[in-house]
Amino acid sequence: MKRTKKEKRRLRIYIFTIIGLLGLFGYKMYYYWPKIFSNYKEKQELENNYQTLLEDEETLSSDIVRLKDPEYIARFAREKYLYSKEGEIIIKIVE
Repeated sequence: MKRTKKEKRRLRIYIFTIIGLLGLFGYKMYYYWPKIFSNYKEKQELENNYQTLLEDEETLSSDIVRLKDPEYIARFAREKYLYSKEGEIIIKIVE
């Protein structure tokens, strides 16, 4: 099957265009791949940090609820700051 010069020329233009587009695509992938990978790693770190912050928030919320209780505050002050009730003697034992 013989091809005419016009068909050969058209085929060459298509092939060079496709090769050029594939080359451009490959270059862009090579250029952006490290950025995509670093963003993915940063996203994982931020998600881990977010989970830690959620756990801290839960702990602090439970502390807020406990600190609203006057009996808990009194017991906490006696244990932490060695406050005592009237007639009570505090003896600190060092381990």
